[in-house]
Amino acid sequence: MTDRIQKQLNFIKEIDKMKNILRMTLVSETRRRENDAEHSWHLAMMALLLEEYAVRPVDIAHVIKMSLVHDLVEIYAGDTFAYDIKGNIDKEERENKAADLLFSILPKDQEELMFSLWREFDAMQTDNSLFANALDRLQPFLSNVMTEGHTWKIGHVTKEKILWRMDPIRIATPALWQYLLDMIDELEKKGYISE
Repeated sequence: MTDRIQKQLNFIKEIDKMKNILRMTLVSETRRRENDAEHSWHLAMMALLLEEYAVRPVDIAHVIKMSLVHDLVEIYAGDTFAYDIKGNIDKEERENKAADLLFSILPKDQEELMFSLWREFDAMQTDNSLFANALDRLQPFLSNVMTEGHTWKIGHVTKEKILWRMDPIRIATPALWQYLLDMIDELEKKGYISE
């Protein structure tokens, strides 16, 4: 077996660990915690289905690649709850170290590709990454809609915090923003959002 194939297979085996990284978000029908692999798959499917709502044209294949790569570093860094102020303090440092360790398993050209996709997603400076981030925010929002605000209740999350966190949706997918505002009002009335 060539060194290149061995490195690629080693990486594929290593990222299987993503299935063990649990998020705060619940899987709606089972009420069990979603794992990072499920989240990334769901995000990629959302990109494929919701491309028409991007305010600017996007390269959907590129968006899907970013969606599949964006949380791989959590294999080593762990998932950080979006509304956890303390947990987010050292998140960037933990994730940078994790990226160095994980992506170095690959052949150099693919290591650079993974770094490029991951960094682009985090920077939110391109139309592709802004759209991907909007959907990354929408996915757990929809989970909260389906689970009576499960993670918002745990984190005592207010309407203001939700709107702040969801702002990429307003920028990248304005058509989805109105849906989100309507749902927030409805969920607030039901008591799923902290006052």
